[in-house]
Amino acid sequence: MKKACMIVDDGFEELELVGAYDILVRAGVSVDIFTLKSAPKAAGKCGLHLADLRPLDQLRTAHYDALVLAGGPHYAALKNSARVKEIILDFYNAGKVIGAICASPTILGEMGLLKGKNYTCFTSMNADFGGHFTGDYATTDGKLVTGKSAAAAVDFGLALVEAVCGKEIVHQVKESIYY
Repeated sequence: MKKACMIVDDGFEELELVGAYDILVRAGVSVDIFTLKSAPKAAGKCGLHLADLRPLDQLRTAHYDALVLAGGPHYAALKNSARVKEIILDFYNAGKVIGAICASPTILGEMGLLKGKNYTCFTSMNADFGGHFTGDYATTDGKLVTGKSAAAAVDFGLALVEAVCGKEIVHQVKESIYY
């Protein structure tokens, strides 16, 4: 079974997190959610509360096929975490799938991981990351999957499934949600 992990802090964008989570699970991917907080919970931007989250220090990149970072105001906490950056680099260097949507692709851009890559992100947060900004709802370049905004949550989730599981599984998921 394929496995993905997500990292959150207070202020995550609910639609981006839950949309990706739901579509990955529909594809048969096991998803664990980790938090930067010392308490095993986090509150979303719009007030959704997640409980029973795993502490970040327990995340072992070798156990996962993909890393997913939702956007929202929590991206600043992710961006400022040395441990999150270490995890991102571990996934990147291992050639594993990294998904980031909305504000979170800017973390990858500031780390230099978007150089020479096609990517998308929340338009007003795009900077010169040395790659090609597509502006599409979802953009895949190799093992890098980026999404534009909350409105792109389904397309982003489907792009993640394709990167992790392949086109046949994407087709099955699309049929199951009448996409």
